[in-house]
Amino acid sequence: MALHHAIPLEAGPFQRAQGRGLYRANDARLPHATLARFAVESLIEEAQLTPKPALVDARGSGAHRDLNLPLMLRSARALEPTFAALARAARGRLPSATLRAELAQIGRTGEQDMMCATDGSNAHRGAIWIVGLLVAGASIVFDDSLSSTPPVLPSHPQSHVSRVCELGAQIACFPDRFAAPADSHGERVRQRFNVGGARQEAQDGFPHVIGIGLPALHAARAQGIGENAARVDTLLSIMASLDDTCLLHRAGLDGLRAGQRGARAVLAAGGASTAAGRAALDALETALLSLNASPGGAADLLAATLFIDKLAHHAASGS
Repeated sequence: MALHHAIPLEAGPFQRAQGRGLYRANDARLPHATLARFAVESLIEEAQLTPKPALVDARGSGAHRDLNLPLMLRSARALEPTFAALARAARGRLPSATLRAELAQIGRTGEQDMMCATDGSNAHRGAIWIVGLLVAGASIVFDDSLSSTPPVLPSHPQSHVSRVCELGAQIACFPDRFAAPADSHGERVRQRFNVGGARQEAQDGFPHVIGIGLPALHAARAQGIGENAARVDTLLSIMASLDDTCLLHRAGLDGLRAGQRGARAVLAAGGASTAAGRAALDALETALLSLNASPGGAADLLAATLFIDKLAHHAASGS
């Protein structure tokens, strides 16, 4: 995965405001409860999106024997207090090692809540990390405090969402001082195949969200493609370039190559809104199911893209 350089930690969130069109953040503030709702809605919308190649959707469990759509929805709803707590902890703060440690502890508690809701199945561990960091960044950007001197922000909505990703990246670059030694599937895959995984995706500023997912979603809408197919095409655009550790864990390089090549083939055939694209999508799913592989990392990044899209709409409306 070709990633951008990590965003420097010394870059303060509100230091580059002078000389541009600006307005105060409170003009588009978002309470922590609203940010949590946006996050949960994004997870639910990703889970319900159908058809997705070898992933849980309305048709069935895909390559996941321990997951199904009702369970995914329970997991997403169980995480609403976690996302609210992440937003609350970040409000009025700047990225720091202390904030990183606090958010990590909230995330670990959220993982326990998820496991309770799913009877032990990992439905959204990756999403807690990816979407959780964006919730924290958004909480800083869309500050709903009643301070008489709120921070000022760039006036263009795209600048808001870029800033959210930048702040999330700055937080991710600090070490989690209280984390136990990592021995997850993702960590073993990162070491074996020398890929960045979700950690690097966050530290590099979420390039598959802000640089691939969001532009793909907006381009599909601009072409008049229906929302469902536009979101499927967005997932495929992410899959086409992502070194997905879920595919690598389940099926190694064969799984990753099948996912990337298949996603590109669907898009080259016209995408999910065309007959040729749907045939290519069926072929992609067949290939992944034969390998017992699913693009779970891309699914998490699609949920993150949908979350950022909600923030962009909010910033554009100024509501």
